[in-house]
Amino acid sequence: MSTSTVLHSGVSEEPLDLNHALAVVGSADCGAVVGFGGVVRNHDGGREVDRLGYSAHPSAGRVISDIAGEIAQKYDGIRIWVAHRTGPLRIGDPALIAAVASGHRGEAFAACTELVDTVKARAPIWKEQFFTDGTVEWVGVDG
Repeated sequence: MSTSTVLHSGVSEEPLDLNHALAVVGSADCGAVVGFGGVVRNHDGGREVDRLGYSAHPSAGRVISDIAGEIAQKYDGIRIWVAHRTGPLRIGDPALIAAVASGHRGEAFAACTELVDTVKARAPIWKEQFFTDGTVEWVGVDG
């Protein structure tokens, strides 16, 4: 039986704060707190990005919650906080925040990496990139 806890998971239209997530997962019995902040960068594929917009399927929050639960079952004794932004974002804004606390750093790093990679692979969230040359490109949308 896992002793892990998912403290927060979901999708947010409000700004995300890595420091808040790290503070929430921290605990006296955890010797490692690992965080990931995926932020909007000013370039992609050799082109300058002006801003992004994220759209999510209505199931995205549930999918992220399910993923967090899967990671919690796989790694014993961890504490998880994870959320993905939707809506318009500017350069430097956090788009995906994840924090994991554990008794030891190896498990915290492994769980956080798997959490982020799985959210990016499975959550039905699509990115619309607005380039400085006026072009627009969707990422994560087939056809």
